[in-house]
Amino acid sequence: MALLSASNNTSALRTVLSLPVIVASLGYFVDVYDLLLFNIVRVPSLRELGLSEADISAIGAKIYNWQQAGLLIGGFFWGIWGDKMGRRSVLFGSILMYSLANIVCGFTNNVEVYSILRFIAGLGLAGELGAGITLIAEILPKHLRGYGASVVASVGLAGAIAAFFAVKLTDWRTAYFIGGGMGLILLVLRFNVLESFLFEKAIESKAKAVQWWTIFTKREKLIRYLRCMGIALPTYLVIGIYATFGNEFAKALGIPGDVQAGTCVLYAYIGIVTGDFFSGFLSQWLQSRRKAILIMLFMTFAGMVALLYGGINSATTLYICYGWLGFSIGYIAMFLTTTAEQFGTNLRATVTTSVANNVRATTLLTLPVFQYLKPDWGVLQAGASVGIVCFVLALLSLWKMEETYGKDLDYVEQ
Repeated sequence: MALLSASNNTSALRTVLSLPVIVASLGYFVDVYDLLLFNIVRVPSLRELGLSEADISAIGAKIYNWQQAGLLIGGFFWGIWGDKMGRRSVLFGSILMYSLANIVCGFTNNVEVYSILRFIAGLGLAGELGAGITLIAEILPKHLRGYGASVVASVGLAGAIAAFFAVKLTDWRTAYFIGGGMGLILLVLRFNVLESFLFEKAIESKAKAVQWWTIFTKREKLIRYLRCMGIALPTYLVIGIYATFGNEFAKALGIPGDVQAGTCVLYAYIGIVTGDFFSGFLSQWLQSRRKAILIMLFMTFAGMVALLYGGINSATTLYICYGWLGFSIGYIAMFLTTTAEQFGTNLRATVTTSVANNVRATTLLTLPVFQYLKPDWGVLQAGASVGIVCFVLALLSLWKMEETYGKDLDYVEQ
C-alpha cells in the first residue's frame, strides 16, 4: 500500500512538473521581471536620456501609463486570440513581442520611442500569465490544478526579485537586454509545448462561437466576471499602494532612518513567492478554492491593520510586515485558476487573460483616490479608507461564488 502511495505521489509530481507547467512558470518569471523593470529603472534611465529631475516624475508617469494601456488592450486582444487560435499561439506571440520590445528598450535614446516601446511591451506582457494559467488548467487533472498554480506563481513571481538584483548588478540597458534574452531563450523551449486538448476538442466539435462581448452584455456572465476581478482587489492594493509608497507609510509612522520604497516592494514580493506556493497547497488540502482565498483575505486584512495601526516603530518590523502582506496576497495564480474554472472553453482564455490585466490596472483607480485623500486625511487614513473598500468588494465577490475545486472544464459557454 505504501509503495502504491509512493508511486502515485511520484506520478502526480511528474504531472505537475510537466513541460507546459515549467514553461508557463518561466514565462511568468520573465513577465514579472519585465513588468517591474521599468518601475525600477525609471529614474536612472530617464536621467541618462537627459531629463531634468523636475521632468522625470511627469514623463515617467506618462511612460508608465503607456505600458498600462498596453496591458489593458493586450489583455482582451490576446484573450480573444487564445480562444480563436489556441493557447499555444498566445504563448509564442506574446513572449516574442515583449522580448523584442525589451531588447530595443536597451538601445533607446529618445523619450517618445521609449513610450512606444513600453506600450508594445505592455501589449506583449498582457498575454503571458492568462494564457499560461488557462493552458495548465486545461491540461492538468482536476485534482492537481491547485498544485500547478502554486508552481507557476512561486517560480514566476521570483522574476520580481531577479529584476531588483539585475539592476543592482548591472546598468539599466543591460537589465533590459537580460529580460529580452531570457524571453527569446524561453521561446525556443515552447516549440515542444502541445496545444490544450480541451481547446482542440472544442474546435473539432465546431462548438458554437460565443462573442467575447457577451461577457459584458449578459448579466450572469458579467457577474461571474466581476466576481473574479473583485476577489483579487487586495493583491494590487498591497503591491500598488502599500508597498510602492512604503517610504511614505514609514514617514507617517514616524520610523527613523531612510526607508526605501524599493526595499518594501522587494520584501512584499519575497512574501508573494512563498504565499503563492502555500495557497495552492492550502486549496488542495481544503479541497476548496473559496475557503483558501477567504483565509488569505483575512490574513491580508490582519496585515493591513498591523501596518496602519500596529504601532510599527522600526524599519525591520516594517519590512517584516510587508513580507507578511506579500505572503497573504500570495493567491494570485490561484485566483486566476479559479477564473479559468468559472468559464467554458470558448471564453476561458479571454476571461482569464483580461481579468489578469484588469486587476493589475485597478491601481489606475485606487491610486488616484489614495492621492486625493492623502492631503486632508493623511497617508495612514487614506490607505485605510481605500483598503476597506477593496476588502469589502473582495468579500462580496467571494460570497456565493461558485466553488470550482475539482470542476470538470470540458464544457463551452452558450
